[in-house]
Amino acid sequence: MRRGSVTAAALAAVLAVAVPPRARADESITRQQADTIIDELRQIRKLLERLPSAPTAAAAPAPDQHVKVGVGTLPALGRSDAPLTVVEFTDYQCTFCQKLHLSAFSDMKRNYVDTGKVRFVSRDLPLPMHPYAMGAAHAARCAGEQGKFWEMRDKLIVNANSLGPDRFSALADELKLDRPRFQKCLADEKYKAQIEKDMADADAAGVNGTPTFVIGRLKGDEVEGVRVVGALPYSTFDARLKEMLATP
Repeated sequence: MRRGSVTAAALAAVLAVAVPPRARADESITRQQADTIIDELRQIRKLLERLPSAPTAAAAPAPDQHVKVGVGTLPALGRSDAPLTVVEFTDYQCTFCQKLHLSAFSDMKRNYVDTGKVRFVSRDLPLPMHPYAMGAAHAARCAGEQGKFWEMRDKLIVNANSLGPDRFSALADELKLDRPRFQKCLADEKYKAQIEKDMADADAAGVNGTPTFVIGRLKGDEVEGVRVVGALPYSTFDARLKEMLATP
């Protein structure tokens, strides 16, 4: 979902990504998932109603605009010398991030990350309409200092519909983390500055919704590439990655 400058065009894009064909009558999504998507769309509508009318030219930039973004401070998946890097800006309470994670991510990891073709980087973009997104970003990083960032990231995204302080603690126990150390890290907001840096870098790269990806080549500690927006099917990522890998 986008933050800040939500437009009618953005709403149309979100609808196209969030609601699969036949979703209203298909058993492929659960009642809880459908209710969550409807709630997300209601929030977007409320944001739209508060915004003044704007010309079409003020709509969000094209998803494939060329951008540059840093890789941040979180651990990465894949080889450091992989020819391509994928940076995902994530909100752990975002239904669309969950949709992407449960569909395209595993295939991307198996076919590109695990084979050395892609380095995958996660960065934080907690959106203001999600009350537990910031806390979840802290929870992932606090788990990371105990060597469990990717495991906590996975659990947070899978549990996007039920996040909150009790869930963070329960997930820490499932991962066998040092609970007092984890809770102190959360209480101290130890990684607040790093999360805010991710948010600022997202703004600078024109990223205002999740999930958003920057796919490109690493130059120093920055990725120069294209911005790809939304919970797109694996086939879309597969085609784009093959195309970029084939380009010198």
